[in-house]
Amino acid sequence: MPTNQPTVAGRDLGAELRLLREARNISSRKVAERLGWAQSKISRIETGKQSIKPEDVASLLALYDVIGRDREYLIEKASRSDESGLVEKNGGQGSLSRESRTLIHLEAKATAIYSLEMLLIPGLLQTPEYTRALLQAFHAPGEDIEVRVAARMGRQAILTRDKPPRLEFIIDEGALRRQALPSKLMARQLRHLTEAAERPNVSLRVLSSQLGAHSGLDGPFTMLEFGKNKPVVHVEHKISGLFMEEEYEVTFFREELDNLRSVALSPQDSVDLIASMAKDKDEG
Repeated sequence: MPTNQPTVAGRDLGAELRLLREARNISSRKVAERLGWAQSKISRIETGKQSIKPEDVASLLALYDVIGRDREYLIEKASRSDESGLVEKNGGQGSLSRESRTLIHLEAKATAIYSLEMLLIPGLLQTPEYTRALLQAFHAPGEDIEVRVAARMGRQAILTRDKPPRLEFIIDEGALRRQALPSKLMARQLRHLTEAAERPNVSLRVLSSQLGAHSGLDGPFTMLEFGKNKPVVHVEHKISGLFMEEEYEVTFFREELDNLRSVALSPQDSVDLIASMAKDKDEG
């Protein structure tokens, strides 16, 4: 595997810098002129293909009028942008966590996404009502809830883009049966899953409650693959997220996916089970 591929930290920093530039409506050519850099340098930085020094980030942030904690966070990230892996703590300003922003950046570039969920329906397959109910249960600030709901629905645009990624979801039956919503709304959420599974790029597999103990019980994770860059594994915690990219780490989780596929229901049996759950909710 090539050793000169951009790290997940470098890619994420570049994406944040690009968003800041675009939010200020400044072209990369104008930035290059103001800083005396080659325009190609801006492009390489924003795609994570070139290392960037903290002092260069400071120059960009001064141009973009970024100050305070956000400035400190981005300069600190630059100091570790060449390191493998990334830990994002969900602090900072704004209602969308840093971990969420990093995940959104990665999902937008992924060619394949594999997700194991044991407790919840995956975010890419949630209805607005389901997401809103979760955020309320997690005691999210009231003023942040609709922003987070909109962000999660925005993430789902990758399912219907012209060249969507391959999406494979492995979901525990308990997550599907959890009554997170009134019955009619829960039925709608379950039908939303079966409708998503009709797409040729989407696969759903259910881990039956009859399985007993299995390797997925030690926690959910998401693996993202890219056309040219290294795969990334995301593991979420309550107040932070871990993004892993070392080859041995990716290999471990790839084997976990193989193990779980071997014990999960087939895609057709999974869809049939979910459809029957939706019918029961509608009739209940």
